[in-house]
Amino acid sequence: MSEPTSLAGEAEQLDAADRLAAVRERFVLDDVTYLDGNSLGALPAHVPARVADVVRRQWGELRIRSWEESGWWTAPERIGDRIAPLVGAAAGQVVVGDSTSVNVFKALVAAVRMAREDGRGGAGGGPVRDEILVDATTFPTDGYIAESAARMTGCALRPVAPAEVPGALGDRTAAVLLNHVDYRSGRLHDLPGLTAAVHAAGAYAVWDLCHSAGALPVGLDEHGVDLAVGCTYKYLNGGPGSPAYLYVRRDLQPRFDSPLPGWNSHAEPFGMRPAYAPASGAVRGRVGTPDILSLLALDAALDVWDEDGVSVTAVRAKSLALTDFFLRCVGAYVPDGRVESVTPAAHAERGSQVALRCEDAGEVMKRLIERGVVGDYRAPDVLRFGFTPLYVGFADVERAARVLARTLAG
Repeated sequence: MSEPTSLAGEAEQLDAADRLAAVRERFVLDDVTYLDGNSLGALPAHVPARVADVVRRQWGELRIRSWEESGWWTAPERIGDRIAPLVGAAAGQVVVGDSTSVNVFKALVAAVRMAREDGRGGAGGGPVRDEILVDATTFPTDGYIAESAARMTGCALRPVAPAEVPGALGDRTAAVLLNHVDYRSGRLHDLPGLTAAVHAAGAYAVWDLCHSAGALPVGLDEHGVDLAVGCTYKYLNGGPGSPAYLYVRRDLQPRFDSPLPGWNSHAEPFGMRPAYAPASGAVRGRVGTPDILSLLALDAALDVWDEDGVSVTAVRAKSLALTDFFLRCVGAYVPDGRVESVTPAAHAERGSQVALRCEDAGEVMKRLIERGVVGDYRAPDVLRFGFTPLYVGFADVERAARVLARTLAG
């Protein structure tokens, strides 16, 4: 078993060699070891001044003129283009606005409508596409939304574990809603393989990227993903309740039929026509007036990705190093049998978090937080630690494992 001084020394060396270490200074941090960025990212230090300018000058002085002069009206697409490279998408395919749940609903219903419209199902007397598959391990809200979308479209909803999706697909499947990373365990699912399987069955793939965007490469364009959604307040550090985004692959945009047509996605938004006519491009994903204050806070937060050396590839490499080191420290410090990792050891199957099964996990996390190590708890027995490589260092990782061991011993 490694001694704490040995691992602490190794952590110091790793931090000294870390090319992303300087980015930590761009965030508002304190002595707390913050490992909950997979729920809410830390505040980038420059954001308050940018938001103050939005409030005092753009809103306070320019007022309604800011829709044009400050670029408010086009912000959902402009900021979408800033997110696009972080999820492996070319410009013009991501629009920011609404919540993840609302975007899941839009994407899933649109996917079913396209499956029925494009002749993949029902053509030539074939079966009608009347089934939606949903990740059985999904974050509950995605399941709720999928159930509502199924009722609205007259589909049957079938929960299926991601690994079992290829065998569950059939000629009645219209759409499949999957999570890129499991929110409980941190398991990274096979986006390329599952997308290909969905397409081979003639269905549409909708991916939830909440726990992967900003932490690891996604490759939406490369792997031909149809539709994707994600939040921006985790690894993208957009702030509490910051707006989500919707990706619509370019060739599908002319056929994207949103179940929530609003004036912001109208071809003539100020024409006030009684009949709806959808705009072209990713703008079709918009609904109503965007939340400008949170939207522009997100815009400012994304500036950290403009730093030299900051890339999704570099972030992923550090993420894997951090989680590897954390698992080593836990193995060295925590008594055998006290915790069990439910996060896959294989890099190809791991997101940017480590989940540890632990008896009395809720009480243990409460005590960890009291001792300055912030993670979170998921019922019934999971301690969840998220690693945001932009501001988490190896010394944080070693300290968290050491405090965990002392907490369990106490």
